[in-house]
Amino acid sequence: MMTELPLDQVRTLLAVVDEGTFDAAAAALHVTPSAVSQRVKALEQRTGRVLLQRTKPVRPTDSGAVLVRFARQLARLERDARGELGLSGAGEPTRVSVAVNADSLATWFLPALTRVPGLCFELHREDESHTAALLREGLVMAAVTTLPDPVPGCTVRPLGRMRYLPVAAPEFAERQLAGPLPELLPAAPVVVFDRKDDFQDAFVRRLGRGAASPLRHYVPTSEGFVAAVAAGLGWGMVPESQAGPLLAEGRLKVLAPRTWVDVTLYWQQWRLDSPALAALADAVTATAAQALRG
Repeated sequence: MMTELPLDQVRTLLAVVDEGTFDAAAAALHVTPSAVSQRVKALEQRTGRVLLQRTKPVRPTDSGAVLVRFARQLARLERDARGELGLSGAGEPTRVSVAVNADSLATWFLPALTRVPGLCFELHREDESHTAALLREGLVMAAVTTLPDPVPGCTVRPLGRMRYLPVAAPEFAERQLAGPLPELLPAAPVVVFDRKDDFQDAFVRRLGRGAASPLRHYVPTSEGFVAAVAAGLGWGMVPESQAGPLLAEGRLKVLAPRTWVDVTLYWQQWRLDSPALAALADAVTATAAQALRG
């Protein structure tokens, strides 16, 4: 059982993962590398599982990730308890780590953070379909994700739908797409966020074709992506909140007015009685209700 796990061993495992090597963990904990190795081996014997991949840097196994997440949750609860009791060190800023996708970060997410003054945030930018992996690994306390089923040890709330519109610069559309869209779009140059980005291919598949063109421009920032499409490098799927002003200015054109891609977003966070996490969850949910589609 988790309550029977020696906390010094669990904290040592976390230090090894965070520092990357046994020697660095020993320096951070002010003990010898031999002591760190002995604690990790004792924890592996107690659990009957290999917890670390002895690589450089060290990485947790799936079982190790469970204990790393537990260690981070324990540290979060300890900081909250110190703060409520007014103990020494309680004046340290409360830091919350969150995984969020680039488009949410560029549009509606940051205003949510301003509703929770007094917290320090460590944001991890990741594709919304992959943010849950950071939760599983214990690297973040909360995440904006497309996963409706809760990660073990987490709770989940629906946030709303983010709509993506197929758009291009008018000059690009006139030059490359003057004809039947299902026939021309699969061959037209396309802007893609990164190699995890499937929005453009998903849209082409909806038109009855296999995938978007291999003539791809990879632009891995949300603002840069929109700018690249508006500049005429290629077409792309742009969040409607970002596309709206450019459509009004005539700098973008919707390629298929009655076809779009909706992405449903969820908020997942550790299942902890933490005032900081609770306040952040309320702020994110309230902001999403105003910014996203229901």
